[in-house]
This record gives sequence, structure tokens and C-alpha cells, in this order.
Amino acid sequence: MTPRPDHAVTDEAALRALYPPTHTLAALKSLPTLDIHAKDFIRRSPFLCIGTQNQDGKADVSPRGDPAGFVRVLDDRTIAIPDRPGNNRLDTLSNILANQNVGLLFMVPGFDDTLRINGRASLSTDPDLLHSMAVNDRQPTLSIVVSVAEVFLHCAKAFRRSRLWDPEARQDRKEMPSLLKMILDQTTGAPDDPEAMRKIDDGLETDYRTSMY
Repeated sequence: MTPRPDHAVTDEAALRALYPPTHTLAALKSLPTLDIHAKDFIRRSPFLCIGTQNQDGKADVSPRGDPAGFVRVLDDRTIAIPDRPGNNRLDTLSNILANQNVGLLFMVPGFDDTLRINGRASLSTDPDLLHSMAVNDRQPTLSIVVSVAEVFLHCAKAFRRSRLWDPEARQDRKEMPSLLKMILDQTTGAPDDPEAMRKIDDGLETDYRTSMY
């Protein structure tokens, strides 16, 4: 199905005409600094998504996760996110060097509401900061330091509609191929031999255990 071009929404006036006015609380809830509730939410959160753009406006969203409290609250306007070992594409980090504007979405397991932060990011290898972020005696290579411009709590509607934390809504991971099987199918080709594929998948699990930090 292709959307009809005569139904395209192309300006903000047309967009806002489709919706009721913003609720007063929705407009007022945006804060320029981290208050006590935002700080507490961050300290409880083991997971966030960070949205970035490169200099040409190409967007990217990347997940970040660690034990709860992995994001450091440095002061009322500054937080720091450790950068753990990954696939070394460095999409997020390269984008920050080109365009410092970032958007963050913090999640807490069991919470249907989320915390959103918009700001400007920089990269730091400050040894004292990295030392404070060590896990299993391993320090991150660098830290993403975010200067907060806007912070606000986001309502529970999306999480309740999706039933994200509902055990009865969990899907069986075995209904889709393994991560490496899908990536190999998309790239160089996966082996036809199930045993060979199992060994590749086992190798990824070993890598998870030995190189996460």
C-alpha cells in the first residue's frame, strides 16, 4: 500500500489541526535541569536509547545498557554514559563529533513511564570519570557526557499499548533465527549445516561472556 500524496501532512499548521491543543501539564513539565525525580529515575535505569544525527541529518538510535545506575549524574545539568565494547561501528560516537545534539530515552523494568532528555553531547577520556564507571575492574574506553537542555517524564501509554513488561505478551525467541543466522543471511551467507551454525552461535555466547566489559 502506498499512501496517497494528496493526504500528506507537509506543514506544522496542518499537523496541529489534526490534534487537540497541548495539555497545560504537558507544556509545563519540560525542565531545563535535573530535579530530584529525574535523578532518581536515572539512578534506577539499567537501559537507555540514544538518538543522534550526523552532519547531513542522517539519524541513528543506539541502545545502551548496564547495571542500574550506570549513567552518572555529575550535577543538575550534566550526565555521563559509559561506552562499553560493541561492534566498533562507532555510529553514535562519530555522529556526536559531527553533531552534538542528542536525545535520550531512559527505561526502568516494570515502569511504564519513561524519562526523556535532550541536550548536547561530547566525548571524554577523563581517567577519574572512567575509573568511576569500571565494571569487573574494566573501564570504558570513553564516556559520553551530556549537557542537559530539556528533561521531562513521558506517560505510560506506549508501554501499556505494547505490553512491553507483561509476561503474557512475551514472544518465543526461537520463532526467529538467531542473530548471527539473520546477519549471515543478509551478508555473506549462513552455512546450511545446522551443526556449523550452532557452533557459530555458541561462539557469540562465549564472546558475550568474555567481552561485554
